[in-house]
Order: sequence, then C-alpha cells, then structure tokens
Amino acid sequence: MELSVGTIVVFVLSMSVLVLGFFLIQKIFSAGGTAIDEVDTAIQDQIQKLFTDDGNRAVAVYPNSREISIIRGDSPKGFAFSVRNIDLNTSTFTYTTTATDVSQCKGTITKEQADSFLLGGSDTDGFELGPSASLGFPRIVRFVTLENTPSCPIVYTVDVRKNGVAYSGGNFGVLVNIK
Repeated sequence: MELSVGTIVVFVLSMSVLVLGFFLIQKIFSAGGTAIDEVDTAIQDQIQKLFTDDGNRAVAVYPNSREISIIRGDSPKGFAFSVRNIDLNTSTFTYTTTATDVSQCKGTITKEQADSFLLGGSDTDGFELGPSASLGFPRIVRFVTLENTPSCPIVYTVDVRKNGVAYSGGNFGVLVNIK
C-alpha cells in the first residue's frame, strides 16, 4: 500500500488539529467550572458575613436588596438564602417559594404561570440543622422566563418552616423584575 507524502502530511496535520481541539475544549470547560465554583464561593462568603454581622439572624438572603432583574429568555437568575438554627435542639427545616403578587402584570401573568418560572423553589423533604448550625451550602432559587414572557415585576414569598411551624424571620419576599 503506497501513500503519497501529501496524504501523510494531511493525516499528521489533521491529527494535530484534532488533539489541539480536544485540549482547547477541555480548557474551556474547566474554566467554566472554575467560574461557577468562584460564584458559589462568593455567595457562601456573603451569606456567612450576613450571619456574622447579626448573630441573631435566622435567615440570610443574598442579594440583600431582595430584588432581581431578569431579561426575558436569558439564562436563569435568582437569589440564594441560608438558614441558621437559632434554637438549642436539632430541627427539620422546609421551604416553599410562591408568587404572591402579580398585580403589576395587569392580567398578563397569573400566579400559576409565575410559579412555573421557579427552579429550586421548594424543599418539602426538609433538611436537618443542629443547634446553632447553618446550611453548609445556601439554597439557590432561580427563575426561568421565555422570550415571550411579559415584562413586569412579580413578588415572590419564601416561607421557611421549622418542624412544620413558621420559622422566626423565615418568611420573606423577593421582587423579580422581568425585563
């Protein structure tokens, strides 16, 4: 079997480009993973700072303003919160997020539709926290909207419960501005 020099050169160059392509793809994905880890660490640091600043705080929310702007059809955006057990006993905590005010949408979005925008909006199985313990990783609630979602502000309420009873400071609102 004879191969011309041109064929061999093309084969070697093709293999080089293929290996280089795999190398670049690996670098891109590892950089993306690092960026996600850095954001997660930043959120954890901010929430821990909120707990440190106020030793009696039961729930910390980031961003502090509790306002989020979302561009229709963009990647999911949201808020993070953490819970600290301020009692002396181990307790089970749950949370649910629901749309409570869609009046500014003037009938273009119902509460049910607004609830369908939620990702990670509830944990009904619950998580246990010991005395004075807080979540190691904050819970993140994100909102997904479509391109044709009307622009309007929606108020969501997060209800945190301890052993099935409303938790002190665990009922808070978040304003989501869809643009």
